[in-house]
Amino acid sequence: MTTKTHYRTCNLCEAMCGLEIKLENEQIVSIQGDKKDPLSRGHICPKAIALQDLYRDPDRLKRPLKRVGEQWEEISWNEAFQLFGERIKAIQTAHGPNSVAVYQGNPSVHNLGTMLYSRDMVRALKTKNRFSATSVDQLPHHLAALEMYGHMNLLPVPDLDRTNYLLVLGGNPLVSNGSMMTAPDVAKRLQAIQDRGGKVVIIDPIKTRTAKKASEHHFIRPGTDVALLLAIANTLYASKQLKLGCLAEFTEGLDALGERLTPYTPAWAEKICGMSAESIRQIASDLAEADKSAVYGRMGISVVKYGSLSLWLVNVINILTGQLDSEGGMMFTSPAADLVANSPGERKIGRWKSRVRGLPEIGGELPVATLAEEILTPGEGQIKALVTSCGNPVLSTPNGAQLSKALEGLDFMVSVDIYLNETTRHADLILPPATGLENSHYDLIFHALAIHNTARYSEPLFPISAEQRYDWQVYQGMIKALIGKVHSPFPAWMRPFKSDTPESRLDGLLRMGPYKLSLNKLRKNPHGMDLGPLKSVLPERLKRKDQRIQLFPDIYHKDLARLDQEYLSPEAQMPTFHLIGRRHLRSNNSWMHNSQRLVKGKERCTVLLHPDDARKLHIQKDSKLTIRSRVGEIKLPVEITEDIMAGVVSVPHGWGHHQKGTRLQVASAHAGASVNDLTDEMGIDELSGNAILNGVPVEIVPVNESAPASTL
Repeated sequence: MTTKTHYRTCNLCEAMCGLEIKLENEQIVSIQGDKKDPLSRGHICPKAIALQDLYRDPDRLKRPLKRVGEQWEEISWNEAFQLFGERIKAIQTAHGPNSVAVYQGNPSVHNLGTMLYSRDMVRALKTKNRFSATSVDQLPHHLAALEMYGHMNLLPVPDLDRTNYLLVLGGNPLVSNGSMMTAPDVAKRLQAIQDRGGKVVIIDPIKTRTAKKASEHHFIRPGTDVALLLAIANTLYASKQLKLGCLAEFTEGLDALGERLTPYTPAWAEKICGMSAESIRQIASDLAEADKSAVYGRMGISVVKYGSLSLWLVNVINILTGQLDSEGGMMFTSPAADLVANSPGERKIGRWKSRVRGLPEIGGELPVATLAEEILTPGEGQIKALVTSCGNPVLSTPNGAQLSKALEGLDFMVSVDIYLNETTRHADLILPPATGLENSHYDLIFHALAIHNTARYSEPLFPISAEQRYDWQVYQGMIKALIGKVHSPFPAWMRPFKSDTPESRLDGLLRMGPYKLSLNKLRKNPHGMDLGPLKSVLPERLKRKDQRIQLFPDIYHKDLARLDQEYLSPEAQMPTFHLIGRRHLRSNNSWMHNSQRLVKGKERCTVLLHPDDARKLHIQKDSKLTIRSRVGEIKLPVEITEDIMAGVVSVPHGWGHHQKGTRLQVASAHAGASVNDLTDEMGIDELSGNAILNGVPVEIVPVNESAPASTL
């Protein structure tokens, strides 16, 4: 019997947990946390165990599939690339380069080869119709970073291991392991804050798993965190508790912001967000008095009507309290492969706009909320073909039913994906890459969002078969089919090896980085390298030409006028019910539901409802509800719980595996319903174009099991 141990990083979420995988005769016998990993310290969550399920999944595709009528047939890679090139070039010749669109999904950033090569493929398409999961998730974060610090990826993260006061808005880090904050073993880290006499305060319409472990939890009406944040900033000015410290030397706009914040008092905010003025003042005072504090906002305040204002204000409050770039506050990372340092700080906004609604691009991408209408609306510039990469937008973008209908009418669609899922079932060609344990791995993005500087490279655990291709080989094949050659944008001196591979590109980035590491050195440290705690890096790391923080950029000044029209108006009213999402530890969007060990047990795709609302509507335990919005309706079992705020309903994201034509045996048996059959593609944060997924107005009615529910 041959026994060996393999060490690697789990790539299934942002946490970057280190794994120790035991094998006997090349079969996995255990997956445990790597206690020597300097970041995760032996912690793992249930998703890590499921890596073996993804590897062994009989539904996983390994050879290209070509649609023939209603059927699929396997074809060779050469035939697949030839078909891709011929169809895309023919469509662009007939209708122009922008007749082809590309959508890149969340898994893209979890795979090294995709991160390093998919951008080359997008460039080769020469289209301005570029979309990604960024505009259904985190675009307001990037916009604030660009406007305030000069680069979309210059994103501060909480220095969790040294802070004494953590304020979390719309985040559930015990379940997400951070999200825009790579922080494995969050439970122990948050407990450590409280053990050293500090406080963890959670603001959320649901008493989440994190909230139950916190020092304080406050309910808030969905989508109104902006009022709370404005009132906190107002209070800091009014009480003269500003303490910028050394930030004052290179921060612009302090006086102008103070003057503009005058109307947004705690008393005003109480009427909007439902938190008491007294609680708001106390939070502001606690932040001002704490020696080390951090304000962290995530999904719940990003995917809302005023998401951009909210994420800007999170940064503002950290600056006003002197906690940006300060130990225990919100700090910038110094990753070994530093993508920010190696790119210019350019303001890329509004260089082109979407054809139908005229929404501006940000960072080279258009809001994905416009994708369906760009396909469905006839006329010059109409999207005729689509390339999807590692994404399932039918389940993850607003009004998924409309997008599904739009995909049916495309002239050609190709998907780089390992599954025949709710989106790829519409494709004409599917190109499946190797996945997970078959790939080498290094987290280019999540090391740049980690609460402690580390670096870790993982060798592949299993070889691929002759019929398979790595993701980077798939993208190179697509590029060659489009332009006749494979062109690398990386200069030769970055690639010390003879061939262009993910390893050669990664080695070049490591050598250019602040620690002058190499791939060889990482290979000699399979548990990862501890590069030290976060450190102060401002103003040198700022990417604005003047190397100053812009506290009050013009775009936010203008967007406050939009807010004033709604919230300073005496006619401002709240809908009866707000819909919000939620996350589960054993899920990550829509791509974890084909593992039996992750979906087994109690049904998780349910709607949460407060007991008071249940009594008013005569809804009983274990009954079903119909939830309706402007764009559609879904039916789900109800869970009645005091953990959710009255007037709010919650449905988890990523379900809806009931559609015909997929090959997801386990997921189909636990189908649930898609919350994005309720979210509205016309609802966006107007400043960034980010989709509104939280705070969606809905109607709820009990399901009559013997007759269909009445229509609106």
